[in-house]
Amino acid sequence: MSTIALTKDNFDDVVTKNDMVIVDFWASWCGPCRAFAPTFEAASEQHADIVFGKVDTGEQQELAAAFNIRSIPTLMVLRENVILYSEAGALPASALANVISQAKQIDMAEVHREIAARESESKGEGSGNTADPS
Repeated sequence: MSTIALTKDNFDDVVTKNDMVIVDFWASWCGPCRAFAPTFEAASEQHADIVFGKVDTGEQQELAAAFNIRSIPTLMVLRENVILYSEAGALPASALANVISQAKQIDMAEVHREIAARESESKGEGSGNTADPS
């Protein structure tokens, strides 16, 4: 499968309808981005079970800002709407293969339990009775 262009209009739809999405935040003027592109494209051809998407940060500034992208290229791996990996820098093919392999092996049921537990804890904070200092 080849890579797809991700925009603010289709990003949420692509991420929610696919188990795993790997996103390359890039720009046409960025040398390391252009150097990483063939590696990213080759990985997309090897992993038909994963959606590979590219976000042109020049055209999709709002989307890049939403993910706090400060350096490009930035690679992000999402599974079941959860960001598992987000790092700036172009990866060699072997490192990208390693990231993909590790992401596939993660127990997402456990990840969702941990997220739910953290959300439950944060909702519980601040609800305790405290004396009014005034």
